[in-house]
Amino acid sequence: MVNAFVIRAGQVFDGERTHRDLPVLVLDGAIARLGGPVPDWPVVDSPGTLLPGLIDMHTHLSGDGGFGALDRLADYSEDELDGVIERALRAQLAAGVTSVRDLGDRRYATLRWRGRPGLPSIVAAGPPITSPRGHCWNMGGEASGADGLRAAVAERAERGVDVVKVMASGGGMTPGTDIMACQFTLDELRLIVEEAHAAGLPVTAHAHGTPSVEQAVAAGVDGIEHCSCFTPEGIRMSDELAAAIAARGITVCPTLGAVGEMTPPPALREFLERTGSTIRDRIGQVARMADAGVRIVSGGDSGISPGKPHGMLATSVEWLVDGGIPAEAALASATSLAAEVAGLDRKGRIRPGFDADLLLVDGDPLTDITALARPAQVWLAGTAR
Repeated sequence: MVNAFVIRAGQVFDGERTHRDLPVLVLDGAIARLGGPVPDWPVVDSPGTLLPGLIDMHTHLSGDGGFGALDRLADYSEDELDGVIERALRAQLAAGVTSVRDLGDRRYATLRWRGRPGLPSIVAAGPPITSPRGHCWNMGGEASGADGLRAAVAERAERGVDVVKVMASGGGMTPGTDIMACQFTLDELRLIVEEAHAAGLPVTAHAHGTPSVEQAVAAGVDGIEHCSCFTPEGIRMSDELAAAIAARGITVCPTLGAVGEMTPPPALREFLERTGSTIRDRIGQVARMADAGVRIVSGGDSGISPGKPHGMLATSVEWLVDGGIPAEAALASATSLAAEVAGLDRKGRIRPGFDADLLLVDGDPLTDITALARPAQVWLAGTAR
């Protein structure tokens, strides 16, 4: 049966710019045409805004979003893990997220959920590579020494991951690790990057402390997660470091956003209290990176805690706008630019031939970014969900 209809919204954000009076014709799961004569097809009329389906560039589908979510991963059976992942995907879809990039699971569980009909598309990293007892060691990705690191990358390539994730620094969610310290030497990090690139895989690095950010840049990574630039004096990023990230074309996913009264994990809370740093400082640092030409994509780090539930991506985008990033650039960070970075060639834009993964929201997120959190309708491959 042919699936054909027209969406006539108050305005259309196509992933890069905004249009008015632009009917969008959808045929058999793809964008057929923009504008022109409207055929005798069913019409969806709305005063709201039509956008490409959102892309969450940093999620943990195997995290249930509760307290201690990552600590429970090793205890789940395969059936339990599948249940957590399915619920996460459905929560994402309900929020208008039609594609996700999972940057850390247990036992490569998310890979088997790729390509499931009626659920968001998945770009998956499998377990992140980490040092022995390093950040998120309980995901099963511990590796050390040149041979061990080569084997870790080779295993991921053989398993069919889409991207390699490496923990370049400690993290706030893993007791006993240091958010300020590097977990690998520069030579080790370079080896991971070289091996991954030889296998045709991009590398993104979790990095909180400024030394780990500098190391990731020097190692030639393709992306940096968090990029917090923590120093003993607070959140500090030099103009030179921001310029280097921009010049190398490294994409940063700052993982901004939280819902409710999120309590930072102990290590992060201690850092903020000791240095007098605030979330506003962090948002300002991300805006300065954008001003320096750094490519910023949006991801919520969802699934790791109650303040980071699945489906909270709109909050990540909202925080970018709060920091002074223009609304169109912020929306692109979760649509067109996100698709480009994730390698999703037919997603992230409303263009003829692209998948009809679409989000209709009540209101105008160009003037009120909170409208992004008010989905009125979501389509996945042209089917309403």
